[in-house]
Amino acid sequence: METETLQDPNADTAANVQEILAAARHHELRSLRTLLRIHSASVQDPQTGYTPLHAAIAGAEPSAKEQKANGLVDGESADGDGDETADGQEAAVSTIKLLLQHGAIWNDLDKNDETPGCLALRLGLTDLYNLMVDAGVRAEILLNRLNEYEELKDDEVDEEAGADADMDAEVSAGSSAVADITAIEDTVHPSSSRDPQPNQPTYLSSCLSFHSDRILDSSANSVMMSWETRLMSRTASLLAPSPGLRILNIGHGMGIIDSEFQSLSPSTHHIVEAHPSVLARMREQGWYEKPNVVVHEGRWQDILPKLIESESGEPNLFDAIFFDTFAEPYSALRTFFEDFVIGLLDEGGKWGFFNGLGADRQICYDVYAKVVELDLFEAGFEVEWTVVEVPDLEQQGEWQGVRRPYWKLREYRLPVCWFMG
Repeated sequence: METETLQDPNADTAANVQEILAAARHHELRSLRTLLRIHSASVQDPQTGYTPLHAAIAGAEPSAKEQKANGLVDGESADGDGDETADGQEAAVSTIKLLLQHGAIWNDLDKNDETPGCLALRLGLTDLYNLMVDAGVRAEILLNRLNEYEELKDDEVDEEAGADADMDAEVSAGSSAVADITAIEDTVHPSSSRDPQPNQPTYLSSCLSFHSDRILDSSANSVMMSWETRLMSRTASLLAPSPGLRILNIGHGMGIIDSEFQSLSPSTHHIVEAHPSVLARMREQGWYEKPNVVVHEGRWQDILPKLIESESGEPNLFDAIFFDTFAEPYSALRTFFEDFVIGLLDEGGKWGFFNGLGADRQICYDVYAKVVELDLFEAGFEVEWTVVEVPDLEQQGEWQGVRRPYWKLREYRLPVCWFMG
């Protein structure tokens, strides 16, 4: 006797997937609301990779007739024909909001390597693109907070393990208890440095190759490249607009921004660098002998507390601070400005960082510009962004011999930060 296999009525079958995608594309809110009661908002078409968010945005694309009549997209038209386009976008907005409320993922990729926001940007649907950016900001802030909560839990476990170890040592002399606590890896956020793939311990132990236009690690990840010179020059001039200032730079790399700072005749110039190969090259190039330059060898996490609590009792304060590290997540940058800048930046001083957060995709760059702005505000800083044009680096052949391009955008947002008030 054959046993009949009962199918889960809530399973997302191929027919269900197409039904959900069709309802999203046509902005049929009533049907979609019913479907989402028992089915996922993150299903994907097996052929295109479209999610319901992709479908809802694609369904808002103005037809060729509408575009010709309006001369514009996004429903911006003085003619009556624009009303239909505007109505379509309003329906798309309602559909997208409904999908997000049911857990649709803002950065799912389709077979064209596009997120829903990427699709909206390509189609010129600005309102829908901004809606996806806001969704990304909410999601990333939530993930950041959850990650902080997990780190707090780890710290509590670590303290408890330490207490247990002390107790064991008292009971049995010579015995020890070691708590093997595995830290949660911060892999869901863009790196504050150029390539998020290598982690810092791996990077610091790797062999670097120095070229006239770049530094590569042993995996051909680009640590720094000469095309950034224009960005660094502009950054230095904004952070240190006059001679005689006290400057702190974290991350020497190719020495581009430190050379720019030197040209501005600082009164003191402190450089924090951790990689042994970079430090050796700095010695070869005479950085240790430059007037008013102090080189600190080690990780900034170990060096900066000593700078804040100097042996003389007088704090080391700076007028300009720049942060540009490699192989560290965004959480490292946040720790830097939340915990250390307040003890190092003098009143009226300015500080900045290399803004490569999510720079391999426009929507990720836009999302993290807002995330970091909110985090800066929470930490007591104001920020001003200066837009610097970037040439087509791929067309110039900059990425030849590099494992993965870390920059794909045509505009760099240069941040300059200072204390509120």
